[in-house]
Amino acid sequence: MAFNIAVAGKGGTGKTTLCSLIINQLIRANKKPVLAVDADANANLNEALGLEIGGTIAETLARIYNTTEPLPAGMTKDRYVAFRVHESLAEGDDVDLLVMGGPEGAGCYCYANNLLRGFVAELSNNYSYVVMDNEAGLEHLSRRTTQNVDVMFITSDASARGIRSAGRVKQLVDNLKLDIKKMYLVVTRVNEQTLGALKAEIEKTGLEMAGTIPEDEQVTELDLLSKPLINLPDNSPVVKAVHGILKKAVIL
Repeated sequence: MAFNIAVAGKGGTGKTTLCSLIINQLIRANKKPVLAVDADANANLNEALGLEIGGTIAETLARIYNTTEPLPAGMTKDRYVAFRVHESLAEGDDVDLLVMGGPEGAGCYCYANNLLRGFVAELSNNYSYVVMDNEAGLEHLSRRTTQNVDVMFITSDASARGIRSAGRVKQLVDNLKLDIKKMYLVVTRVNEQTLGALKAEIEKTGLEMAGTIPEDEQVTELDLLSKPLINLPDNSPVVKAVHGILKKAVIL
């Protein structure tokens, strides 16, 4: 059974960057193979990992259920959907990627979420770790897409509003009694002064701090050039920070 890691938080707080660097650290520690799951409608984890995707769950559903892609003789829709989703899995040397994609019609997104849960549960038996990059906001929690998680990292930028948003994620997890064994707060783009000013807000969330991630010019440069973040060198401040975060969470 795979060890499940999820990353949640509001938009623009570095969830995808954190996911890609967690995967990087797992691979370097020989904790592989890894299944990466991009559950964000605005999917870009593949770019951070340097993987080409052949399709998404939402695209597959749209083609099949809009009858633009005929079913093979003797195969039900559900079986064919499962076949096509497995076929769209982007495969790397040590990490494979499953992408949900955006909504392709009324009701499609909810069904895509239901399928995602099932596919992740089925595929996870073939991997040592699963790392899920969730969509921004709270809906993935209320839809129970994020379930059976060993460690969830909740990201926030270095602002009071961001910290309060992270606290609301914890409240919803607690209220829904989701099966998430451990939650940590990760604050991004920080320096010593901003973190000190946020101490009271952080304490109010009830979340344990796993660590912080500083600004890193190398990340900005790779983003600018559309190059994979997984190639960041060991001496990168962000890489060092994520290594410390995984040590804190007893993952490394």
